Amino acid sequence: MQYTIKQLEEKANEIREDIIKMLVCAKSGHSAGPLGMADVFTALYFGVLNYDPKNITKWDRDRFVLSCGHICPVWYATLAHAGFFPHAELATLRKLGTRLHGHPHNEVLPGSENSSGPLGQGLSQAAGMAYVGLKMKKEPWRVYCVMSDGEQQEGQIWEAAMFAGKNNLRNLTALIDRNNIQIDGYTEEVMPLEPFRAKWEAMNWTVLEVDGHNIREIIDACNKAKSIYENPTVIICHTIPGKGVDFMEYRYEWHGVPPDSGDITGSPKKGLQGHEALKELRTLGGRIRSEHE
Repeated sequence: MQYTIKQLEEKANEIREDIIKMLVCAKSGHSAGPLGMADVFTALYFGVLNYDPKNITKWDRDRFVLSCGHICPVWYATLAHAGFFPHAELATLRKLGTRLHGHPHNEVLPGSENSSGPLGQGLSQAAGMAYVGLKMKKEPWRVYCVMSDGEQQEGQIWEAAMFAGKNNLRNLTALIDRNNIQIDGYTEEVMPLEPFRAKWEAMNWTVLEVDGHNIREIIDACNKAKSIYENPTVIICHTIPGKGVDFMEYRYEWHGVPPDSGDITGSPKKGLQGHEALKELRTLGGRIRSEHE
């Protein structure tokens, strides 16, 4: 199905609402990153990736690797919207016996290529898949890897980056959530990443930068990456953590806690956070619809 940008923007906001509902129900999990990456996941699953939710092992599917597994609520909500499992299953996040673990487990999660939890491992997994597809099997599928900016502080990321650059893995596209926060502060205060772009370019990667909330830009960048034949591509997605919920936006304190999990200074009092977040997102949804009418 072909979607308009308006439809994709509306879907991204629906996914944000699902994220809030899931986290409130689970009473644990991460808020800021999932909300900030809803547009990127929507662009990927409804405008870029080749997959079939009814045939999840089809040979020519694109491989999607989530390295920063803690943002999985946005992935689970996206997979449900894409038809990989019933939407009602989202309410089982982090429950006993669920397929929707606190970090993705590929043996039970439909549409998953990898398990994740420890940060910094996803790019190595993705580079291995890309190498097999391009160099050994000569297959047409592509590999996409989503990473956080905080996990760029892990050395394994750069080993994988060197490997992919050296082997000219043109079928590999990495997308980095550049939201400038991590669990205990702002990235440039904890462990500065800049000059970020130059580091990737030095390892033989093509670097593209986009507004991580502009779905058209994200899709166009992914399509541009498909036309680059010399090396792998990394797309730095500049996002707002907690996007759509005013009291969460830009605040690292919301990295690893759900609404209603505690009283954070400047937030609605405990017990009302989930309600207020959904209210703001529904207002945002109405604004998105009216802007396109």
